[in-house]
Amino acid sequence: MHANPLPIVLTFAATDPSSGAGLQADILTLASLGCHPLSVVTGITVQDSAGVDDLQAMDPELVVDQARFILEDMQVAAFKVGVIGSTENVAAIAEIAADYPDIPLILDPVLASGAGDEFATDDLIAAMRELLIPHTMLITPNSIEARRLAEDEADEELLLEECAKRIRSMGCEYVLITGTHENLPNVINTLYNRGGKVRADSWARLPGSYHGSGCTLASAIAGLIATGLDVPEAVKEAQEYTWQTLKNAIRPGMGQYIPDRLFWARAGERSDES
Repeated sequence: MHANPLPIVLTFAATDPSSGAGLQADILTLASLGCHPLSVVTGITVQDSAGVDDLQAMDPELVVDQARFILEDMQVAAFKVGVIGSTENVAAIAEIAADYPDIPLILDPVLASGAGDEFATDDLIAAMRELLIPHTMLITPNSIEARRLAEDEADEELLLEECAKRIRSMGCEYVLITGTHENLPNVINTLYNRGGKVRADSWARLPGSYHGSGCTLASAIAGLIATGLDVPEAVKEAQEYTWQTLKNAIRPGMGQYIPDRLFWARAGERSDES
């Protein structure tokens, strides 16, 4: 037997029984990229591939206990945060992050599901801005989420560059705004830091609607940072991985397509079929 040679990533997220998004998507993505995934359950959802019926947040004390027990046992290389469930859980995760400032935190601010079901109240968003974003290395909002995080009541619709500037001023190091929801022929994802734009990557827009693409991207970035890549390179490689999971997506239910995080394991099968 050997000491674990795999980089360890701890994900805070709500469950998803369909394994399209949430905790199960994080675990699949991280394992696919050669990481050892750890999990802290922040909530339990009732959902399928078509949408979310209910979300029950975990007690914040239980969130803290789950994290502290495993952090005292294993050396974690990165945190990934998804659906948080409550303002109390935002404070709980921020408390953990403050006690482990050397562990990079990648935040996917899931404010709604891919089908449009709301996951975040205004109070939760305010808590995220004030408590959690200051402990974040990289936040990965889509364009809708970026505008909600950055806006105030007086604003017209903000340009994404201004959204990134405002979000970065809340204390995070990097902001990656994804362009899936923008009305453009290609999907353009742009990474910003305090100096402005770091890189912009354009991807062919794939047909269909996908459940869990944001979870996949943020988890992949966390996993690649855990392996030692710097942020711009991790962002680049994670986008390539995520695009391939979407290109090879499956539709096991009657709702949205689900990214195939293990597409590479079936590459030979697909080439044989063709």
